Formats: sequence, structure tokens, C-alpha cells
Amino acid sequence: MIELLSDLGGGKTTFVRGLATGAGSKDAVSSPSFTLVNQYRAGALTIYHFDFYRLHEAGIMRSELEEVIDDRQAAVVVEWADVVRDVLPSERLTIRIVPTGETARRFECTYPAKLSYLLPINT
Repeated sequence: MIELLSDLGGGKTTFVRGLATGAGSKDAVSSPSFTLVNQYRAGALTIYHFDFYRLHEAGIMRSELEEVIDDRQAAVVVEWADVVRDVLPSERLTIRIVPTGETARRFECTYPAKLSYLLPINT
């Protein structure tokens, strides 16, 4: 599970576009701000891209997130996760996207040691 943090226009959907492309998806990636969730197929993997920006209460979307969060054939990416924070696994990759210029970004990643294989450090 990946939690994305940044301001509006910070690059969250661009990140998901790169993730989907890197996983082999040929689907067009767009922001789920109005649809709340988009799905992208990449072989046997389904990427679920949730965006809770417009919600003050998750409602039925909480149940939908709970259904896919532990699916081993799914990669789950969540934006604006405050309204579903209690559903998110404690062991998750959190990526904060920080603008450092008009088109430049810095990625600050936090994750438990158990997930360190996701971001190997080259020494």
C-alpha cells in the first residue's frame, strides 16, 4: 500500500502514471478526484488509485478500500488519506512529494524496515 502526500498539483497522479507504466499497464492514467477510484491493469496486477480529496466522510469508499487493501494481486495507492487513516495498514510506504521548482520534485519516503526491499539503497 502506498500513501501519497503532496499539495494540489504536486505530482501525485504523475507518480501513479509512472508506476502504472513501469508495471506494464497500457491504460490511460487520470486523476480520480471526481470518480474517487480508478483501476489500471498491468498483467495479473491491478493498480487501484484512490483519491479522497473531495470527501469529508469515506462512506462506502471505506468498504471498497478495505476490500482491496490486502489483495496480493493489487497495488493500492491512496491520495488524501485522512478520512480513511484508520483503515490504512500501519506498514505502508508513504511518499511525500515536495516541489523544489516549477517542474522539479523531491520524494521523501518513509516505510517500516519490513518494506525496505521496495526502495533498495545503492551503496
